[in-house]
Amino acid sequence: MELKVRVGGPDDVDQCMSLALQACEENGFLVPNPEMILEHIWSALNQHQGIIGVIGEPGGLIEGAVLLRIGNLWYAPQEVIEEKGIFIHPEYRSAKGGRARRLCEFSKQVSDTLGLPLVIGVLSNLRTQAKVKMYQRQFGAPAGAFWLYGAETGKWHEPSLEQTQEAGELLPVT
Repeated sequence: MELKVRVGGPDDVDQCMSLALQACEENGFLVPNPEMILEHIWSALNQHQGIIGVIGEPGGLIEGAVLLRIGNLWYAPQEVIEEKGIFIHPEYRSAKGGRARRLCEFSKQVSDTLGLPLVIGVLSNLRTQAKVKMYQRQFGAPAGAFWLYGAETGKWHEPSLEQTQEAGELLPVT
């Protein structure tokens, strides 16, 4: 059976949320807010300023997904497609079929169809070089790089009350 990326719809919300929360658990560096995640996912599943490409049959397990949103960069009014995340369910990472590659191809197809630039990248401390090489094969030379100072992907945690109070003491009083 050939793997296909389909456009996700509202019926995929539960599976997309589950996958997104797994992605946050594995690769996030800030405490995830499920309401914010749902807002992005729901809008994209309804093709309001975004789209989600999913691998998996409707009503079944989603093996992988890409969340794309249409927005603006801070310095220009023109729209761009921003990749918010590509995630492959851990059970399917070693399976044949090139799921991540297919989601990258879907992202390029969306960019080409809409005539908008695609901003996509790797922000991960887990298997980073392998991911970067795959992206280079799909998209060509990178246009920059990211650094995380004071954080590491996959290492977020709920701040303790003590940490929250300490952070509050460090904030300037206005």
